[in-house]
Amino acid sequence: MDANADHVLIVDDDREIRELVGNYLKKNGLRTTLAADGRQMRAFLEAGQVDLIILDIMLPGDDGLVLCRELRAGKHRATPVLMLTARDDETDRIVGLEMGADDYLVKPFSARELLARINAVLRRTRMLPPNLVVSEQARLLGFGTWRLDTTARHLLDEHDTVVALSGAEYRMLRVFLDHPQRVLSRDQLLNLTQGREADLFDRSIDLMVSRLRQRLLDDARQPAYIKTVRNEGYVFSFPVRLIEGAA
Repeated sequence: MDANADHVLIVDDDREIRELVGNYLKKNGLRTTLAADGRQMRAFLEAGQVDLIILDIMLPGDDGLVLCRELRAGKHRATPVLMLTARDDETDRIVGLEMGADDYLVKPFSARELLARINAVLRRTRMLPPNLVVSEQARLLGFGTWRLDTTARHLLDEHDTVVALSGAEYRMLRVFLDHPQRVLSRDQLLNLTQGREADLFDRSIDLMVSRLRQRLLDDARQPAYIKTVRNEGYVFSFPVRLIEGAA
């Protein structure tokens, strides 16, 4: 196995699923580690770094939602998480996305679809969205009293207090900052941030916008930064500046 291959941590209490998924991913060039619960997941993460975590919602002890929230609050907050749910339940998907999951997949799923989702998540995690070339010249992007550190991938407020962002939150904010004062449809935002098209009842973009507004202390009723354009999408309405000397 190539030591440089992407490393995927599979957290599922179903031994058969763990091993089937692990074997399939290894056959397709990925390194894998298997964990049956949150305790094993934490132990593996303490021992080494992984590139993506497949996290089942239904786990003994701390469930996948609790573990995802824990990941997003700690040093692994930027590690992408793909959540698995045994039920085609919109509530599970919504809560998972609110906890910071980058994508979700409903059981039963095909191994080919899982691999495609993994590759898409890894690709968009590492690839900046199509943007204004000039923004690549600055490490800090400023708007209002906020600054986005594009190296550390976190927010700084006017008092230099760090506001941590999940990988999904960072990508969404970066898309807005690279396309200021331009209306972006939900389909465009979903494609730029998650690399897929919207399902009929997909609410992930609205949830992500809601989370970003909370991070920015932006009143959803009268937002200063991310405004809703009825029947069209969202627009980042505040001017964005490049901060000199930050490159």
